[in-house]
Formats: sequence, C-alpha cells, structure tokens
Amino acid sequence: MMLTLHQASNMAHRNRVINLYKSLVHLGHDYPLGWDYFRPRLKAAFMKNKDVKDPEKIEQLIARGNFVVKEIETLYMLKKYRTLKKRYYSSENDLTISEFTKKIESDL
Repeated sequence: MMLTLHQASNMAHRNRVINLYKSLVHLGHDYPLGWDYFRPRLKAAFMKNKDVKDPEKIEQLIARGNFVVKEIETLYMLKKYRTLKKRYYSSENDLTISEFTKKIESDL
C-alpha cells in the first residue's frame, strides 16, 4: 500500500504532536503549581486544536509547543539555580557592589 504525500505529511505531523504532548506531560509532573493544575490545561490546549488540518497552522502550533517546552525547562533550571544559590550563599553574605567596595575600603 502506497501512501500519498498528504498522508505521509499527516503521519509526520501526528508523530511530532504526540512526541510534543509526551514531552509536556513529562515536564508537567514537576510543574511548580502541581500536576493537577498543569494536566487539565495541557489537555485543553491540545483538544482546542485537535481539528486543525492546515499543515502550516499545524507547524505553527508545534513550534509554539516547542517554545513552551523550552520555557518550562528554563523555569526548572532557574528554580534549580535559586535553590543551589540559597544552599551555598546566605542572604547575609549577599552584598551589592557598592557595599562590597565600602567594606574593602574600610578594611584598608
């Protein structure tokens, strides 16, 4: 059975959308507001666009989804950075540049 170019394109889009959904589901488990907040919104976003047939529109939606994945990953990295910073630097030791220079000048 031979697939037409249109059918092959639809299957490629379908696979990309499924992979995007799986990535977002995986990222959603650690979402700061919780899985119960994230899941219904994720499902609603995908269900809202389930009837889109235009390949260009599908590409735009996939690109937007990939952008959201990167934003969530960045959010997690920032959260990790802040946690590590709190662990190793106390707020007492956080000096502004001007405070630091004043301290050095007073020690001289």
